[in-house]
Amino acid sequence: MSKRAQPRIYNRAGQRVQVQDKTWYALQASGEAAERVFEVFVYGEIGAWGITANQFVQDLRAMDDGVSPVIAAFNSIGGDLFDGLAMHNALSRLGERCTGRIDALAASAASVAVCGAHKVVIAANAMLMIHNPWTYAAGDAEDFRKVADVLDQTMEAIIAAYKAKAPDIDEVELRRLVAAETWLTANEAVALGLADEVGDGIKVKACLGQGAVLQRYQHAPAELLAQLDEPPEADLEPELEPVDPPLVPPVVDSAKLALMITQRCTAAGISNLVEPLLSSTQLESEEIVLAGLARAKAVNDLCVAARLPEFSAEYVAAGLDAAAVRARLFDKIVTSGKGFEIDNSLPLDNDPAPKVLAKQPDPSSIWAARQIAQSGTAHGAKGVRP
Repeated sequence: MSKRAQPRIYNRAGQRVQVQDKTWYALQASGEAAERVFEVFVYGEIGAWGITANQFVQDLRAMDDGVSPVIAAFNSIGGDLFDGLAMHNALSRLGERCTGRIDALAASAASVAVCGAHKVVIAANAMLMIHNPWTYAAGDAEDFRKVADVLDQTMEAIIAAYKAKAPDIDEVELRRLVAAETWLTANEAVALGLADEVGDGIKVKACLGQGAVLQRYQHAPAELLAQLDEPPEADLEPELEPVDPPLVPPVVDSAKLALMITQRCTAAGISNLVEPLLSSTQLESEEIVLAGLARAKAVNDLCVAARLPEFSAEYVAAGLDAAAVRARLFDKIVTSGKGFEIDNSLPLDNDPAPKVLAKQPDPSSIWAARQIAQSGTAHGAKGVRP
């Protein structure tokens, strides 16, 4: 019996989401200690290519004081379903002090995550989208049966997440809406019980540029796609008068910068990236070194999430940013042919058809078979007479 690869779960968004706001995922606290409010902004993909459930939970745990209100603001096309379920449960554990806020879009896995909040407020011009989980797989009939079973199980998890938010919802109608890929307006989401209140409409610029990704869904509203494909507005900040450069260039303490890299990499558990960082930053300035450290941490996290940590040093030495690393890791995962992934998003119309890979010959097995055949023939020849 051949040894089968264990299922591996990855997020697959087709095309990388271009987010104009570079700080699309952030946590912040506002107000004095007695009236503090924590806000978590999930503006982008959910899963290995964006914000993972592990990072979300760890960051929230590090900031949360256990008593202050928590607002989880969503503007996300979705992504990895299992990460979305984990986020759902993390928000649910906060109890009544947690409010989910849909600022523009909570689609797919994001709709599952936001429903974990005790109260959900959806902006008047925002939308919530629910649909079936989707995946792709390769293998024999047994592999495909196993994938179908997993999809059935994840479907039940999705229904349970929505019903936890709206216990009085008609389950037959809910399943019909999920199977049909339903885009709910603010009022429709409240009527179903998946949201509690309609809030003020706002324009969230970080959502721009995601129209191409949303085309993988079957029923994405045309007006939403048009809005998301709008070019970003010009920067309206006032122009500053040019400042003459200093006559004397600043003195760079290379030894101090090298020590900074070594100490911070050790503290972050990425000592293997010290040499690549020294090479890629050239110790040009403290600003460049700090940026390199942040980039190295992000690259390492992506490689670990993709279960390909051996590539982190190579990517850091090459000076690749997170976007370039995501693209390379995705290519490696998709072309590896190992396992399958779960994602509740549909393929784009122009997605290439999956290739059917022929089994590669096993030289050792062929040679062993030939040896056995030759041995049997020679033994039988002793009893043969003319």
